[in-house]
Amino acid sequence: MSRKFGLTAVSAVLALTLAACGGEGAGSTSDTSNADPEDLSIGVAMPTETSERWIADGANVESQLEEAGYTVDLQFAGDDIPTQSRQVDQMITDGVDALIIAAIDGTALAPQLEAAAAEGIPVIAYDRLIRDSDNVDFYVTFDNFEVGVAQANALLTGLGLLTADGSEGEAAGPFNIELFAGSLDDNNAFFFFDGAMSVLQPLIDDGTLVVPSGQTKIEQVATLRWSQEAAQTRMETLLTSVYDDGTVLNGVLAPYDGISRGIITALQNGGYGPGLDAARPLPVVTGQDAEIASVKLIADGVQSSTIFKDTRLLAEQAVAAAEAFLEGNEPEPNNTEDYDNGVKIVPSYLLPVETVFADDIQSVLIDSEYYSAAEVEAGQAD
Repeated sequence: MSRKFGLTAVSAVLALTLAACGGEGAGSTSDTSNADPEDLSIGVAMPTETSERWIADGANVESQLEEAGYTVDLQFAGDDIPTQSRQVDQMITDGVDALIIAAIDGTALAPQLEAAAAEGIPVIAYDRLIRDSDNVDFYVTFDNFEVGVAQANALLTGLGLLTADGSEGEAAGPFNIELFAGSLDDNNAFFFFDGAMSVLQPLIDDGTLVVPSGQTKIEQVATLRWSQEAAQTRMETLLTSVYDDGTVLNGVLAPYDGISRGIITALQNGGYGPGLDAARPLPVVTGQDAEIASVKLIADGVQSSTIFKDTRLLAEQAVAAAEAFLEGNEPEPNNTEDYDNGVKIVPSYLLPVETVFADDIQSVLIDSEYYSAAEVEAGQAD
């Protein structure tokens, strides 16, 4: 586990630069600047343990905070909003000195954040922007618009409209595609979808891509709580209501690996699949988060691609931001324009992402020790 959750040399290069300021962290009323880390505690609220990705995030943040000397209260909320609200309330009651929160619903924690501000507790939004509150001090995430762009380009590459280097491919279309998006209560879902549609919409407009269902608005294609089961159900409904006349589906924009696997299950049950014995070729299906089950599917030629977001680096940025606030400084953002939570622009630190096709698994995931070759072969992380 240490290879995944420990600090690495390459991640250290991306660590936040701490910019000293004249006062304490935003909203802070208590002085922790001279305290020893072992005397301070940090609450970490994660949305769920049902996703491999969030389990890894929680473990990464916890281990790096503990390595820095802090006491950590890590809680998972089972994708239940009231549970997460109670967990954050209890962290504040217990007197944590900072909060790192990956919100289930980005609009549901305003009362907790107000209570945190009253106690001088800085709040760091982790990967999901917390909305409708002035009491969000910092945001660490990936470049989420570019995630969507990368997913769309991966779809086009899988269809042959683009080559691996981004140049024009030999395919001409038209291709039938369907669109899936994330949960509407997650601000990231809009960035992913908008980024993807910035690439796909012109090709839909000129007829290169066709959406037979006609469902092209995020409200029509959203997947509540990023649910694999909900995605499978929607794909099954599309197959029986739109593709029952023999129309062949060529590609699916899927924003997350769990959703991808639900879509693939529905497609396989509907007669799509790899190999000559399949009634129809399996469509190109994108993904995100490089979950090991999907990496195995990519290696096996079932799922086409995923977007790799190195959560070790994201955890490091969250830890560095917490350290900055607790040392009486402020973390230095690299984006102060794009992340409006409805009340203010939240200073943010964005990390880059990588697209992973089958040929990239070794260089991107195995060589970086995110996964071992044995884990990829087994489709299960140790």
